[in-house]
Amino acid sequence: MRDDDISCNRRQFGGLLMGAGVCLLGAAALGTSAHAALEVQITRGRVRAMPVAVPDFIGADADAQQLGRAVADIIRADLQRSGLFRIIDPAAYIERIAAFDQPPNFGSWRVIKAQALIVGQVAVLPGGQVQAAFRLWDIFAQQQILGLRFTTSRHEWRRLGHKVADAVYKAVTGDEGYFDTRIVFIDESGPKKQRVKRLAIMDQDGANLRYLSDGRSLVLTPRFSPAAQRITYLSYATGTPRIYIFDLASGQRQLLGEFPNMSFAPRFSPDGGRLVFSLLEGGATNLFVMDLASRQIARLTQGDAISTAPSYSPDGRFIVFESDREGSQQLYVMPAGGGAARRISFGRGRYSTPVWSPRGDVIAFTKMRKGRFSIGVMRPDGSGERILTEGYHNEGPTWAPNGRVLMFFRSSRGPNGGAKLYTVDLTGYNERLVPTPNFASDPAWSPLLK
Repeated sequence: MRDDDISCNRRQFGGLLMGAGVCLLGAAALGTSAHAALEVQITRGRVRAMPVAVPDFIGADADAQQLGRAVADIIRADLQRSGLFRIIDPAAYIERIAAFDQPPNFGSWRVIKAQALIVGQVAVLPGGQVQAAFRLWDIFAQQQILGLRFTTSRHEWRRLGHKVADAVYKAVTGDEGYFDTRIVFIDESGPKKQRVKRLAIMDQDGANLRYLSDGRSLVLTPRFSPAAQRITYLSYATGTPRIYIFDLASGQRQLLGEFPNMSFAPRFSPDGGRLVFSLLEGGATNLFVMDLASRQIARLTQGDAISTAPSYSPDGRFIVFESDREGSQQLYVMPAGGGAARRISFGRGRYSTPVWSPRGDVIAFTKMRKGRFSIGVMRPDGSGERILTEGYHNEGPTWAPNGRVLMFFRSSRGPNGGAKLYTVDLTGYNERLVPTPNFASDPAWSPLLK
C-alpha cells in the first residue's frame, strides 16, 4: 500500500480531540489560509459526533465509478462505526461532486449542516493497481484540511477505504486510526455441546473472512506479532495443549517447543523477538519466556500458584499477568526479566485476562463478581479502575492499535447461546456488535497494516 501527499505544502493546526498537532496537506494549493476548526467533543463518555458528508468517489469510467461507490461506502461505515462521526444521508446532498480538483460549493453543504466533506476520486491503473485520492474540507472555514492519495493492488481495493478513513480520523482527532487492521479470533459453529472451533482472520469490519485451521482440533487464544505477519495460538492437535506460531504469508505453522506438560497463553514481546507463555509443572503454572532466534527459555515466576495470561507493556520493560498466589485471581506487574511482582488489583471480585494498552497508560482486564463479568481498565499502578461494560459473560479484551477502542467477546445464555464479538470505546461509549458468520470468541486486534 503506497500513499502520497496531493500537495507538499504543509501547515499546522490544533489536533482536535486530543490536542495534538497534525499537518495540513495541500490546503495552500487551493488558495486557502483560514485556520481549521473541525472538532469532535467527548465529555465523560458522551460524544457530540461530527456531521460528515461523504459523496461517492468519482471515476473516469464505469469500472472506476463502481469502485468509487464501494470505497465511499467503506469510509462511511468506518467513520460511523467509530461513534465520533455522524454520516449525513447521501440522499440529502444538494451538490453533485463532478470535479475533484475544484473547491465545493460550501453553502450547499452548510445547508445540510455538514461540518466536514470528504471528496474523492478513484482510478484503475495499468498493471492491476487501483488508486484513491481524497480531500477533506472544513465547510465552515472553507478550506482544505487534508489531501492524500493511496495506491494498492486490485484485490486489496477495500484497504483504500480503510486508509482514507484512518487519515480522516487522525486529522480530526489527533489519534491514529484503526480501520486498516485485521482481527484473528476463534470461529465457533455447531451445537453448544459440540462446538467446532476454527482459527479465523478477517478485516476489522468483518470482511475478507479466512479460516486458518480446519476445526479437527481445538484452538484457543490467538495473538498477533507486532508486525502482524505471524500469529501465536494454542492447539490441541497432539492431544496435549501446545503453542504454535503461524506465518500468514506462507501458511506454515511451527511448534514452539516439545514441553512435557501443557503450555498455553502465549503472547509476543513488543519487538517480536520473544514469546512469553505459561507452562504447567506438577500442580503449579508459571511464566516462561523464549527467545525466538536462539530458542533459549528463561523462567520468570516461581512457586506453587497459577500464574498466567501475561502481557507486555508497550516499551517491553514490564509484564502484567494474573495469579492466585494470594488466594484469589488477581493482577500483578513484574519486570519483564522476572523478579518481584506487585499486586495492582484490589477491588471486590476476581480479575483476569489483563492486556496492556498500546499507549502504556492503562491495562484492560476482565472482572468477575457475583456472576457478572465486566470489561474494565486501570492504570499500571492499580489506580483509576473503571468498568466500561458488563453483562452475563464478557471476557478477553484486546486493544485497537491506537489504544482507544477495545474488542471483547460476550456469551449469551440458553441452549442455543454462544459468544459474539463486540467493541467499546475507552470511555465506555459506543458499544457495537462486530459481524461474524458464526459465534466467535478470543479476538486479537492486529497493528495497523503496512
